[in-house]
Amino acid sequence: MSALVQIEAKIHSWESAQAIVQQWQKQGETVVFTNGCFDLLHYGHLHYLAQARDLGHRLVLGLNSAGSVCRLKGPHRPINDELTRTWQMAALTFIDAVVVFEEDTPWELLQVLQPDILVKGGDYAPETIVGADIVLARGGKVLTLPFIEGYSTTALEQKIKNSL
Repeated sequence: MSALVQIEAKIHSWESAQAIVQQWQKQGETVVFTNGCFDLLHYGHLHYLAQARDLGHRLVLGLNSAGSVCRLKGPHRPINDELTRTWQMAALTFIDAVVVFEEDTPWELLQVLQPDILVKGGDYAPETIVGADIVLARGGKVLTLPFIEGYSTTALEQKIKNSL
């Protein structure tokens, strides 16, 4: 199978993501879910996502749509368009599925997918993570991973602006 076909096969609608998650869970695999904008991919993102994948057998990434990023981060974002961000995430070997969501939070997507583990970066407190209630209600886990200082999209964006 070509690399392009492999990448494209990881990009899912909500319905196909639900089916694949259920299939993995029926096979006894632990499904980890995380989400974010992932606008300018950097070391902090890569480290975090690799760690998230190590928590289970499969990693599903909920990706904020362009409209969602704009509402959350401001009219100057996203820097990378939705197609680019989706393909970048799907190209990463440790991500098994990418699902775009239009809402400002992944709460509705989490209701559909019902992952075993929900994970966010260390800049979140577990009790404030959107969807924690959904995952905990089915006996899952909600975890945070350490935030890597010095790596953020906002800092990269500022660095680019300052160099102009």
